Amino acid sequence: MAAEPPHRLALLGGGFSTDDDGLLDDWVLAQARGPRPKVCFVPTASGDAPAYVEQFRTAFGSRPDCEPSVLHLFRRELDDDALRSFLLVQDVVYVGGGNTANLLAVWRTHGVDRLLREAYGLGTLLCGISAGANCWAEGSHTDSFGPLTYLTDGLGLLPGSVCPHYDSEPGRRPSYRAAVAAGNLTAGWAVEDGAGALFTDGVLTEAVTRAPGAGVYRVEPDGSGGVREQGLPCRALTPSSSPPRR
Repeated sequence: MAAEPPHRLALLGGGFSTDDDGLLDDWVLAQARGPRPKVCFVPTASGDAPAYVEQFRTAFGSRPDCEPSVLHLFRRELDDDALRSFLLVQDVVYVGGGNTANLLAVWRTHGVDRLLREAYGLGTLLCGISAGANCWAEGSHTDSFGPLTYLTDGLGLLPGSVCPHYDSEPGRRPSYRAAVAAGNLTAGWAVEDGAGALFTDGVLTEAVTRAPGAGVYRVEPDGSGGVREQGLPCRALTPSSSPPRR
C-alpha cells in the first residue's frame, strides 16, 4: 500500500502581487511535488479581479518551471465533474487576497471547499496571501466586515487561527492579540508582510523571510487574561537560496 502523502499548506506574507523579487513564489514552487508543478491561482476573494489575474499571468506565465492556470468562479466555465478533475490534478493551489468571508461563502456555494480538502489529502500544496492565508485555518483575523474583527468558520485544515499583515496594517497586532486573549480566536499564527510559513500535517516545518525584520509569530493565551507572543526563527530567502526566476 502506498504511503499517504504529506498534507502541506503555506501562509504567505507576500508574493507576485506585492513583491518584485519573486522570492516567496520561488520558495512556494520549491515545495511543490514534481519538477514542473501545475499552479492554479484562485482569485475568488477579489471577485476574480481582472487586474489581479493579469498580475498572476504576467508573473507565472513566462516561467518554464511551472504550468500556471486560473480558476474563475464568478464566470464559472466548468461543470462539477470538470471542476473536480481540474482541481485534483493541481500541484499548488495559490489563493489570492481580498475578502475572507466572501471567499469562503463562494467556495461553499460551488463545493470548492470540499474539493480543496480532497486535494489537500492527495498532497496538493495549498497556499495564499491575506484572505488566501486566512481561509485554511479554523479561525482568522479579518477586515471582511469593515472594522478588524474575528472570523471562526474557516476550512479548519490548519488547527488554530491566522492573522495576516501583522506588522503593516494599523490595529492588526493589538486586535488579534485581544481576540486570542478573550478566547474569540484560538491560539494561532501571525505573519508579517515579507514572511512565509510552511506547515506539514498541521505542524510548522519552516518559516522564511524575504525582508529583514519580517517574521512569523506564535500567539497563545497566557492563562491570566493576556497572550504570549513568540517570534519564530526564519530562514532568510535570497536569490541563491531559491530556484532562479527566468
